[in-house]
Amino acid sequence: MSYVRLLPVRRTARATTRTLAERVRRAKSGVRQRVEWEGCPVQAWVNGHIVTDPDAPAVAVTDRGFTVGAGVFETLKVLDGTPFALTRHLARLNHGAAVLGIDSPDDALVRRGVAEVLAAEAHPLQRLRITWTGTTLAITSTAFASYSPTTAIVTSPWPRNERSPLVGIKSTAFAENILSTAHAAKHDAGEAILANLNGDLCEGAGSNIFYVLDGELRTPTLESGCLPGVTRDLVLEWFGAREVDAPLGVLLEADEVFLASSTRNVQGVHAIDGRALGAPGPVTTEVARVWAEREAQSLDP
Repeated sequence: MSYVRLLPVRRTARATTRTLAERVRRAKSGVRQRVEWEGCPVQAWVNGHIVTDPDAPAVAVTDRGFTVGAGVFETLKVLDGTPFALTRHLARLNHGAAVLGIDSPDDALVRRGVAEVLAAEAHPLQRLRITWTGTTLAITSTAFASYSPTTAIVTSPWPRNERSPLVGIKSTAFAENILSTAHAAKHDAGEAILANLNGDLCEGAGSNIFYVLDGELRTPTLESGCLPGVTRDLVLEWFGAREVDAPLGVLLEADEVFLASSTRNVQGVHAIDGRALGAPGPVTTEVARVWAEREAQSLDP
């Protein structure tokens, strides 16, 4: 069976021209080749084994997650070696697999893989990704810096299809989100916000959105097509908010706006399509305080 590498590797000119004989010599000498993603060191575990050679076979070219995007994934943060809300993330991963008609991965195997990849290299703050295609279970971790307390957002030119069969799952068919994220970066913003086909506020390309209107904290309903984010759920449980659908323009009337995601936690919004907004506001600040307090009490709530 043919395979492809799991991760693209940024190489120097010398590495690009390295011969097979040299690679064999390096392997025999015990020199470990570093797996990288966009220039950052990555610990990778695939189907039961830590990946140490970026040129080693990893994913079959017939894997439908690779060929047509028929797979699911979860991204979560790791605090001092412990993944946050792992049980909730695995529950959503299994739900997404069921939607795609894929058997769920073995829970014990996933947790073993998570433990092994995190044991390979420790950092105070890491991003963990679990990908499952039905035939390939890949787990990667990399260190990352905390997000800034606030960010700017822009409106994405592309809507979210709230009638899509993929609504509510994190599918590896993720190109729409990548394009929206690139659109945000092009406009010096940290996130792109999507409306749905009905024109209602839906979500960010990689986050859920909350806003304060008339003194009330609100967020779009799941019927809007937004992802049932783990952080979104915990904000609703720990702080409370009204789930309500409203036109995208409601953000122009809001007193406060913040984003919520597994790696952002609670992040205030200081600009919307170039319009300045005070951030973090009092409600955002209080939600962030409650989040930090409750997170410290349990890393698997």
